[in-house]
Amino acid sequence: MARLKERYQQEILPALMKEFKYTSVMQAPRVVKVVINVGMGEAIQHAQSLDAAQQDIAAISGQHPVITKARKSIASFKLRKGMPIGVMVTLRGKRMYEFLDKLISVALPRIRDFQGLNRKAFDGMGNYTLGLKDQTIFPEISYEKVDKVRGLEICIITTASNDAEGLRLFELMGMPFSR
Repeated sequence: MARLKERYQQEILPALMKEFKYTSVMQAPRVVKVVINVGMGEAIQHAQSLDAAQQDIAAISGQHPVITKARKSIASFKLRKGMPIGVMVTLRGKRMYEFLDKLISVALPRIRDFQGLNRKAFDGMGNYTLGLKDQTIFPEISYEKVDKVRGLEICIITTASNDAEGLRLFELMGMPFSR
């Protein structure tokens, strides 16, 4: 079992039940899925950059990502409907917990001049989104093999009904929020 999932069941869930006075464990917020997305405008001119991003995301997540395609044409960007413009992967279950554990305990502390995560990046329903400017903070990515530094977006979807519940869930998980 994943280390973070074990901690959720033994420590975090009872703390949430007590703090918010839930009567059932199903009322307590939990993480449902994590979506990792890399949008690449340069994929229009350089198709091989898509393969490099795909390999990076596969190494980070442990799962093969899918290529996202443009939904509509935009002439000023020289973009046509159906052109590949990014990669994304959705993590659930054991891989999700392992990724979150790695993100919290290994990757975020490796960010230079890290001041903590923004508390206001919640969407109103307890889901959290964070953007990273550099994929090399993950230990699976070798800095020598990186052709270009790419940013990525991580969306953490929960069952929380509001931002306060989501924030408390992430605080108990050990997410380093700024003061």
